[in-house]
Amino acid sequence: MLASALPILRENILYTVLSYVVIFESVFLMDFLFRGLEKMHIITIRFILMKVISTLLTFILIKNDSNILLIPILDILSSTIAIILVFFEMKKMNIGLRFSGMANVFNSIKNSFVYFLSNVASTSFNALSTIIIGIYVNATEVAYWSVCMQIIGTIQACYSPISDGIYPEMIRSKNIGIVKKALKIFLPVIGLGCVATIFLAKPVLLILGGEKYLPAVPILQLLIPNLFIGFLSIMFGWPTLGAIGKAKETTISTVTSIIVHIILLVALIIFNKFNLYTIAIVRCITEAVLFGMRYMYYRKYKNLFNSEEVK
Repeated sequence: MLASALPILRENILYTVLSYVVIFESVFLMDFLFRGLEKMHIITIRFILMKVISTLLTFILIKNDSNILLIPILDILSSTIAIILVFFEMKKMNIGLRFSGMANVFNSIKNSFVYFLSNVASTSFNALSTIIIGIYVNATEVAYWSVCMQIIGTIQACYSPISDGIYPEMIRSKNIGIVKKALKIFLPVIGLGCVATIFLAKPVLLILGGEKYLPAVPILQLLIPNLFIGFLSIMFGWPTLGAIGKAKETTISTVTSIIVHIILLVALIIFNKFNLYTIAIVRCITEAVLFGMRYMYYRKYKNLFNSEEVK
């Protein structure tokens, strides 16, 4: 339905379908299982393997626009390899799949609805700007935005193993020192990375897209604050608030940031200020709102955490 409504998706329907296959495959990566078993190294190894395979093959095989279909195909290939390794690990642990009936399925959905809503809102948050841009601007600008968001998204994807790695320990210990230590270690690295990305935006886009994507340099630079603020948003989300049972508050912060995002985008359209530069600024503002709310909740419920020093 969405593909038929948006010209850019309709014109690239095969690419759209293949990209959806990658999303479908993610169901079988079993993150929830290994997170629950506290086998985070399996998730980390699988994630690194997927990205290395996909990235290397992309640099080797993608030469120009005519190779566009290879991008989702390579993602499908890397995801399939990761799924095979996941099921191999499950077999070693004598874990198999069993269908327990629709009643249990609906009961599980009911019990985890807050988590579901939060994840759906978060996913929508990342896709909303691209969809609206696809409606209001030309294909060239959509391409600029897409490549910038791919770069930002790829870097931010590296945050998930960090967040997933400390989440089980936070649930068990409620020790906020774990989060603080992670922030002390990774924030300086991310900060330096942000500064480096600002200065290296031009060569990065030149390598990834060629000279025709160089007009996207200032857009990428405007999106850089998302890399820093986004890490804070993630760390004060599920690893912090979720660990003390504040799933509702975590979800409220996500949904509120979505509403702010929509309001600001509509305002840009109404006042005829809708362009890639203002959208990038709105994206940063929205991320700041998300972090601000989560940090506010953290301060409110600070007494629910332990404060043991982490070596």
